Amino acid sequence: MPIHSKGRLGYRMLASGLLVASLGPIPGRSQAHAVLFDGARLIIGDARPPIERGAFVVQHGHITAIGPQGSVKAPPGAIHVDLTGKTVMPTLNNVHVHVGYEGYVSWGVENHTPENVQDHLEREAFYGVGTAMTMGDQPIDFAIRFQRAQRAAAFPPAARFFFAAGMAPPGGGPDALLIQGTTPLHAVSEVSTPEEAVAAVRNFAARRVGEVKFWVDNRDNTRGGRKKMPPEVYTALIAEAHRHGMIVHAHATNLQDQKGVVKAGVDVLVHTVVNEPIDDEMMALLREKKPYWAPVMGLADRSELCDDANPFIEQVLPDRVIADIRAGKTWLPSSPCSAPPNAQAVQREANLQYNFPKYIAAGARIVLGTDAGVSAKYSYGFAEHHEIGMYVRLGMTPAEAIIVSTSRPTEVLRIQDTGTLAKGKRADFLVLSANPLENIRNTREIDSVYLGGARLDREALQAKFKRAVVDRDVTHARRKRDYVPHPASPTK
Repeated sequence: MPIHSKGRLGYRMLASGLLVASLGPIPGRSQAHAVLFDGARLIIGDARPPIERGAFVVQHGHITAIGPQGSVKAPPGAIHVDLTGKTVMPTLNNVHVHVGYEGYVSWGVENHTPENVQDHLEREAFYGVGTAMTMGDQPIDFAIRFQRAQRAAAFPPAARFFFAAGMAPPGGGPDALLIQGTTPLHAVSEVSTPEEAVAAVRNFAARRVGEVKFWVDNRDNTRGGRKKMPPEVYTALIAEAHRHGMIVHAHATNLQDQKGVVKAGVDVLVHTVVNEPIDDEMMALLREKKPYWAPVMGLADRSELCDDANPFIEQVLPDRVIADIRAGKTWLPSSPCSAPPNAQAVQREANLQYNFPKYIAAGARIVLGTDAGVSAKYSYGFAEHHEIGMYVRLGMTPAEAIIVSTSRPTEVLRIQDTGTLAKGKRADFLVLSANPLENIRNTREIDSVYLGGARLDREALQAKFKRAVVDRDVTHARRKRDYVPHPASPTK
């Protein structure tokens, strides 16, 4: 029986979650009593200036009042939480991840269960992410059921799950690792002609799927010279999707393909040209079309774990997995920490330094995305903070980086209930011990995370994440048939 069906592993967790929900409130869920959070610096999440000493009231999971300290009146009997010296900002919203296949101690289609998707969303929430959209990698039935179950409170608190349906040329699409998971699950619709693309979009629309992603590139002929998606196919795809009110994301990594998808009217441009400087024609297209842009740059960076101790990342990974990352033993091939920078990496950095501000100056509306989910070295939650740091390193102010990571992604997600600290919004926020407007790395100084007004039990989650057992016994793995061993670390 397929693992993504309702059999064996499929919806065991869903069933237990529904039982818990029927018995009463789950710990961590928002309650009816009012809570006054008082004294913190409030970063709103949009262009408005921060409130240096603010206060806000949360009730029934939403912000019911907000303003300068002393101007906000709490209802009688409200609980008071003193946040003097802290900074509060909205939770992050990520429009581009890949969930379900990464196991930290393993990687593969065998991991694709509701339990594992939930684990990934919990890891996102642990680091202050309120919503995460997985990109073109989920079987549609599975994604719809999971999203409905989460909305029905069948699972413990975690980042909210969004998804985009996937389309690609036959044999193309996801990278050589991700495709090993998506192919057995038939998660990506393969299309060769405009007519097939239109039919696939109509099928998505009939199931009320609101977002679609397509892959253009042929991965440098590493799959036997597969053809990339031609302009006549993706032009028809985009036009049909827009007729159904769908948002379209395009994976395109070289300059000519990026020009093509922007000309065709794609809504979200995914990836950054890193092998050459962008030119005047590209900048003119960006000024005309003003697409949203998910740069997803950090996956190709050297792991932060190469830079001495890094408790921010190490706190969620088993020790042996940390050692594997440093040794370059990851599912998606990566260099060990001991490897010196190569000429390609140096040129990539130079092109990023040139291209990133050019995209923005020309009108590309950047939104937070990470591409996390194919390598433990750059995975759920901590990848967002690295990506935001890249934005600032490449020319953004911290205030701008916060906007593109909190409120602007909600425009792509098409949700209006989160992304800023404002009356009527969900109480999704981070409490920080330092001010990220002074140093963007202070987004990592997480004191607590609140989702829907309920404080996340980060201590319990952290303990669970670290308990994962690394199984390197290949024979045992094959016998179990639902487990793939992590690549072995060098023997000392």
